[in-house]
Amino acid sequence: MDFSAANSALWNAVLQFGLLAALLLLANVLRRKISFFRKSLLPTAVLAGFLALIFRVTGLLNLELGFMEMITYHSIAIGFIAMSLQIPDKNEGVVKGDFTAAKSGALIVSTYLIQGLVGLIITICLAHTLMPDLFKAAGIILPMGYGQGPGQANNVGSTYEALGFAGGQSFGLSIAAMGFLCACIVGVIYLNILKRRGKIAVADHKAVADKVTVDNFQSENEIPISESVDKFSVQFALILLIYLATFLVSKGLTYLLATYLPGLSQTVTALVWGFNFIIGSLLAIVCRNIFTLMTKAKIMTRQYPNNYLLSRISGTAFDFMVVAGIASIDFQDISSLWLPFILLSVAGGVVTLVWLQWLCKKIYPDYYYQGLLSMYGMLTGTISSGVLLLREIDPSFKTPAGNNLLTGSSFAIVFGIPMLLLIGLAPESDAMLYLTLGLIAVYLTALVLFLLLVRRKKSKAA
Repeated sequence: MDFSAANSALWNAVLQFGLLAALLLLANVLRRKISFFRKSLLPTAVLAGFLALIFRVTGLLNLELGFMEMITYHSIAIGFIAMSLQIPDKNEGVVKGDFTAAKSGALIVSTYLIQGLVGLIITICLAHTLMPDLFKAAGIILPMGYGQGPGQANNVGSTYEALGFAGGQSFGLSIAAMGFLCACIVGVIYLNILKRRGKIAVADHKAVADKVTVDNFQSENEIPISESVDKFSVQFALILLIYLATFLVSKGLTYLLATYLPGLSQTVTALVWGFNFIIGSLLAIVCRNIFTLMTKAKIMTRQYPNNYLLSRISGTAFDFMVVAGIASIDFQDISSLWLPFILLSVAGGVVTLVWLQWLCKKIYPDYYYQGLLSMYGMLTGTISSGVLLLREIDPSFKTPAGNNLLTGSSFAIVFGIPMLLLIGLAPESDAMLYLTLGLIAVYLTALVLFLLLVRRKKSKAA
């Protein structure tokens, strides 16, 4: 085997990760030494991501776009698997019958709907005034780019391009890129506004570090820190094993769909692989509960998951996820579509924030700002941007906000099925387009009623 630099397959991953690591460390130095960055509350990973984006676009560093997307995709799943393996604190309060997971899913889909409603109104008005040749249904790409991310924006844009929307694919990808920028930039600006108003207390990372004791590394009945195998190796092995199981389960599901439901296969297969982190998290929870049952049955005498090490693994995964995610932002050529692009981008950011401010206060009264910022980050960018905003005020994920992103996304898949039908209905004709507007309004009303009328029971200590 050739071990020299000529073997690009051998060295490429090391070089790409090395460049990201160097940029992450550089961003950390800049944030610590330059007061502007430190006072701006700009997360280190976000700063590193923008440095990576600038260096990639200008050609100063050879950061491969496809590799950056791959890192983002896999690190999301690894991070959430590590989070889901952590053993819940027995002293934490519990809430029964609060429907938070279902409400989070309804909140996500209701945001898709309000984004789609506003987007369609903008493009229809433009088509009847300044841009008579504009594809009227183009506005519904807004929730695909902001709410769903580049994958779905690309798919819907390509579909609409085949139906007559010139430049539809590039338009969808550009909307998704702008959404991620909106999550990072507007989200950080909003963090600063809330801090100045005294609404939030930004996490004191030094105080968090000072609370780490030997109990975090070695609690009762845990495996030793280093025996015949290192404790960290066991944590990473568990994560990789569950991720392997995630791949096998996803592959099995898509095979069954292709075999028995070929009509739904293309759409649902994309959802299965796009939301593989949900499957991974569910498998991690199952694994964790199996360990608990085996311990109670005296089959297993030691506890294998370590919350502190799992938290560090998830933190590392999320840091690289954010850096690679921003570095992979790719604006396409939309020279003839700048006006709708700008209007949709601005309206999407504003409407999403106002909508979430109203509903999050009602759904997450005990952790309003954590819920608001995490949801805003996810519903303008991706789940990675939701996590990065949340970590600035809840670095250890003490509130349920991080878990709501996960469980809410699971319910959103079910609640979002009618949205897929509306996307296919909108471009068929003007009559179908206006029918789509009406159906969006009706479905949005139903979800809002569910969010406002279904009450939770009061929480009590475990």
